[in-house]
Amino acid sequence: MLFHSVTIRLPDNRCAEACLQHTVYRSNNLSGKHLDNELSHPVVVSDSALVAIPARNRRQAMDWSLVLVSQSLEVIIECDPATEAWILLVPSNSHAAALATIEQYRRENRHWSWRQPFSAYGLTFHWGAALWCWLLLLFHGVVDAYGTWLEGRGLMGSLAIHRGEWWRLITATTLHADIGHLASNLGSGLLLMGVAMARYGAGYALLATLLAGVTGNLMGYLLRTQPYHGLGASGVVMGALGLLAIQSLGHLRRHPSSKRQILSGFVGGAFLFVLLGLNPAADVLAHTGGFLAGLALGVLGNLLPARITKALWFNWMGVVTSALLIGLAWILALVTHG
Repeated sequence: MLFHSVTIRLPDNRCAEACLQHTVYRSNNLSGKHLDNELSHPVVVSDSALVAIPARNRRQAMDWSLVLVSQSLEVIIECDPATEAWILLVPSNSHAAALATIEQYRRENRHWSWRQPFSAYGLTFHWGAALWCWLLLLFHGVVDAYGTWLEGRGLMGSLAIHRGEWWRLITATTLHADIGHLASNLGSGLLLMGVAMARYGAGYALLATLLAGVTGNLMGYLLRTQPYHGLGASGVVMGALGLLAIQSLGHLRRHPSSKRQILSGFVGGAFLFVLLGLNPAADVLAHTGGFLAGLALGVLGNLLPARITKALWFNWMGVVTSALLIGLAWILALVTHG
């Protein structure tokens, strides 16, 4: 059996340190014109058997080297100690194949992806969570501009729910008491929502966490005996945590012996819930309801075939459904006089 490997020549400590720090691989925004110029002008080095392909930076050099090795092409990475420029050295007889392989990789990864891998941890992050954060910021800015009137129309109130204003279960998930409250949910929500969106699909995760937030508000309404008011997206964030706590369940069908890993993931998620969700000063019932709903919807998401949950139409359906629910809830909140 023939093993193909990548050799790294590092004559300078700074280059070596840069190489060792390179742990996350991803495709870059690549300029087609610039790369075409780079690839069409190879540099012939002193060793006549090798031809150099210049890389723009160390990340590009590492990415391209992995691509070449995956196609069984020998490659050497070199870093110039004077300029810190990175080049790939390939045998002259495989130079054309190396250029073609890199060009194919460049075409397939021309556009930056919303999903980015955390290679060191086996996770992927979906930047659609940033859009979710931006929408919460927008809601807070609009409510802050209109004062307590708009907040009063949308916040969770047990007496109002009892009168039939069910939409408050939804609108309350878009409101926050102050900027500190908002920042707290955005800080944890960005990471949890981003990983949940990547794991289950952006649309499914968005709709599931919204339903989890609604479930948390409903639990508070059903279990509290005294009238109360509440608002915030913390139930949504706890729903994302619930999705992630059970996310490894999908591996059970492919790896029946992975029960220990599934249990470890659940226990880890439960400890995070205790840390983040059981603050006595917060709405513990809403947090608990959101987390439990996230677990249930996570089980459902793991039971659905991946070809469905990752399908574009399915996720767009989740996004549109979420938008319609929030939009309808706010329309009812604004046109109904409480």
